[in-house]
Amino acid sequence: MFALSGQRVLITGAAQGLGAGLARVFAGQGAELVLMDFDAEGLASVNAQIGGLAHLINVDLADADATQSAIEALPGPVDTLIHNAAILRPEPLEQVSLATFKATIDVGIQAGFQLSQAVWPAMIANGGALIFVSSQSGIKGFVDETAYCAAKHALEGFSKCLAMEGEAHGIVSCTITPGRAMRTPMSERNYPPELKAQWIEPERLAPAFVHIATSRDLALSGQRLNAWELSQEYPL
Repeated sequence: MFALSGQRVLITGAAQGLGAGLARVFAGQGAELVLMDFDAEGLASVNAQIGGLAHLINVDLADADATQSAIEALPGPVDTLIHNAAILRPEPLEQVSLATFKATIDVGIQAGFQLSQAVWPAMIANGGALIFVSSQSGIKGFVDETAYCAAKHALEGFSKCLAMEGEAHGIVSCTITPGRAMRTPMSERNYPPELKAQWIEPERLAPAFVHIATSRDLALSGQRLNAWELSQEYPL
């Protein structure tokens, strides 16, 4: 097992929702956090909740140059990358602008590629974990989600490749889906009433992420994991 105390954990999309919930739990477990988000005010709020201990990077991950600048601002090697940032704007195909489609793809897979490539050399030397937040949209199609589904499908394939390349170096790469409806600003906007009646707070899914980061179990690598089920199996 690899204790979180002393691990540097990078979480994208950390200003709200699942990313913020993960930040609170990982901070409580002693991890050194690097939090990225477009929302500087939201990042500051989350950081205040965890004692102001995180390294904050305000960045638009849809912008490759800005993402590269964010990478250059990292305080050091990263042990666990959690790529949670995403854009979901439900629209029928004929209404989707090229700008919206490109931003959705770029936040999902372009930033995922850039960040993974940046943390890879240190992980080659020391091992590590790459965790890509996916959803049912990563394996199914949904009406009005052409851009979002494309981005999540791309992450599924990308993670499988990294799992194969990283195996010899002790690098775990996996995708993870919530497995339960969770309460986030994205779900506030998009969930029907029946799902809102069942949702849980995102912190209840955090044990799964902690388990991946601390176990670095290669049996998990290349897999598509269920955060709810894994959290029940490995509670904190």
